Amino acid sequence: MVIFGVLLFYVITIIGIFVLRRTRPEIPRSHKAFGYPVLPALYVLVALSLAVLLLIYEPEYAVPGLGIILIGIPLYFAARKEMK
Repeated sequence: MVIFGVLLFYVITIIGIFVLRRTRPEIPRSHKAFGYPVLPALYVLVALSLAVLLLIYEPEYAVPGLGIILIGIPLYFAARKEMK
């Protein structure tokens, strides 16, 4: 369950590099993404492939992990609504 969730959040993090570089190119970067854009894109492809393989071959572990993540989405919005 943990590996599937970790892969998804790592992919979201790496995609964030692409989004920030496109939407906020003027911000100074305190660190560099090694091999940008090839290596981060390759990482996203490999990690997503592993996540899909986990869903196909180990659904008894991956599906509950996905369920836990999906349960967190409405909880996030409920908590965010209370903070306003």
